[in-house]
Amino acid sequence: MRVLLIGANGYLGRFVADRLLADPAVQLTALGRGDDADVRFDLATGSPGALTRFLDAVHPGVVVNCAGATRGGARDLVRHNTVAVATVCEALRRSGCGARLVQLGCGSEYGPSQPGSSTAEDAVPRPGGPYGVSKLAATELVLGSGLDAVVLRVFSPAGPGTPAGSPLGRLAEAMRRAMQAGDGELKLGGLGVQRDFVDVRDVARAVHAASLSAAQGVINIGSGRAVRLRDAAGVLARVAGYGGSLHELDAPPGPLRATIGHPRSDPDHAAPVAYPYPDGCGSWQQADVRTARDRLGWRPRINLEESLADIWMEAACRI
Repeated sequence: MRVLLIGANGYLGRFVADRLLADPAVQLTALGRGDDADVRFDLATGSPGALTRFLDAVHPGVVVNCAGATRGGARDLVRHNTVAVATVCEALRRSGCGARLVQLGCGSEYGPSQPGSSTAEDAVPRPGGPYGVSKLAATELVLGSGLDAVVLRVFSPAGPGTPAGSPLGRLAEAMRRAMQAGDGELKLGGLGVQRDFVDVRDVARAVHAASLSAAQGVINIGSGRAVRLRDAAGVLARVAGYGGSLHELDAPPGPLRATIGHPRSDPDHAAPVAYPYPDGCGSWQQADVRTARDRLGWRPRINLEESLADIWMEAACRI
């Protein structure tokens, strides 16, 4: 099976590439903006015609799109997350390759959920910010394209390679600074939000399974369990061996900071912790993952403690 992977150098794309390369039946070609891509192509600025010519030359059986942006203004998010997907869909329609499309969406497309509920694929999406809007628009383009396509709505990915600017990445960085400074107290804000964390390697397994399946439409990829960020911080402290105390600051809406030891004005001793999450999903998100089990034969395998241990291992290397 010849697979064209778009966005192989991104956080999710790197693990998807590793998973696909481990399958001896897969011939992988990476397309992206980086110098180490097999083919350099920028979806945000490239034309559908140019991509069509490449598809006709390579003739993949599956196209996996992991490319996109999580940060930036609304214009940049639309360009990288929506216009780019429109380019992929149009190129696939024009091409004679007949490839199946596996598109990576996100849980932010749903927006806020009722606390205690599990969000299934038939929920009406109400994204709470420009990122979710741009990803939902991409999903609608894929679903309306007439292609053989599936959208995997990935909830909150975690594990090795977690970006330092993400909530779990910020927690690890704040704890690293506390341990490095020898402080016995770590004060953190915004720990009340609850998210469905799924290990990035499990996400890669889901992409592989979706590439081989005939499933279409939207499929949630998550752990099926919401975890309070406060509890994740406690697990991280345990795996890090941090013996200090964790105190939660009051968390009114708006950006807060993590304070190591006693409150200080020194910015080197404070790391931003977003509250609420910039994903626009409010205080709660939990995926209903039964469709992934039934249609892909997929279940999450890696628990959050293992994911956090890997996050901490990378943070500890900076001590």
